[in-house]
Amino acid sequence: MFSKFIQKLRKKNNLTQGFLASEIGVSRPTYAQIEQGERDLTITEAKKLAAIFSIPIKDFLENKDSSIITKIEKDENKSKPHKQEIRINIPQKNLKKFKEVFLYVLAKVGNKSNIGESVLNKLFYFIDFDYYEKYEEQLIGATYIKNHYGPTPCELKKIVDEMKKNKEIEEIKSKYFKFDQKKYLPLRKPNLDILSAREIGLIDDVLNRLSDKSASEIRDYSHEDIPFKVHKDGEKIDYETVFYRDEKYSVRSYDDKL
Repeated sequence: MFSKFIQKLRKKNNLTQGFLASEIGVSRPTYAQIEQGERDLTITEAKKLAAIFSIPIKDFLENKDSSIITKIEKDENKSKPHKQEIRINIPQKNLKKFKEVFLYVLAKVGNKSNIGESVLNKLFYFIDFDYYEKYEEQLIGATYIKNHYGPTPCELKKIVDEMKKNKEIEEIKSKYFKFDQKKYLPLRKPNLDILSAREIGLIDDVLNRLSDKSASEIRDYSHEDIPFKVHKDGEKIDYETVFYRDEKYSVRSYDDKL
């Protein structure tokens, strides 16, 4: 199906719907209709997309991916059977930003009795996905997996281990009512030079809305968000699904042309 072919090419090239929409001269909702098979491409639009994906127009129209693959990854353990794993590839600059967002969140709400690791996971998720919906750009850009407890950022363990080693945070065990809780205390102030005023404003908005929820409340709340609902357990949550949120979760007005 042509619409699925285009969607596959976009994801393969790590491009957003918003970017491709602007490149071919349509709004993002219109582009989304193309990927859903609800709108046909004009020949001009098809030529532009083919050029972006580096595919001859003839092959593109025949659903043939003849682009040259320039990135090859070697499996160092081919002889060892192993389960398929989701590969995490977050740029180093985003890891640095993740640390500063982590420290900023802890400084703002970390002293609240309900803020343990479980609540933090969901706060990071809503920070990342709200920002992506509103501005079509990555804030942290972490990789979130769907599981029973809600969306979970895969990079968090690496972040926590590095920050504990560098004495930037302290991990403590506590109780929240009858439940065990893992909390983190900041040992330094966040470097706000890494965060823009727009990013800080959105983080503050998420914290104002959600930081008073208990672990079970924010878990249940996250379970009803479209990006979480449309994926299977264990799957990576696709940022693009944020544009299909309902009014309860959407943080963006779609009345204006995108």
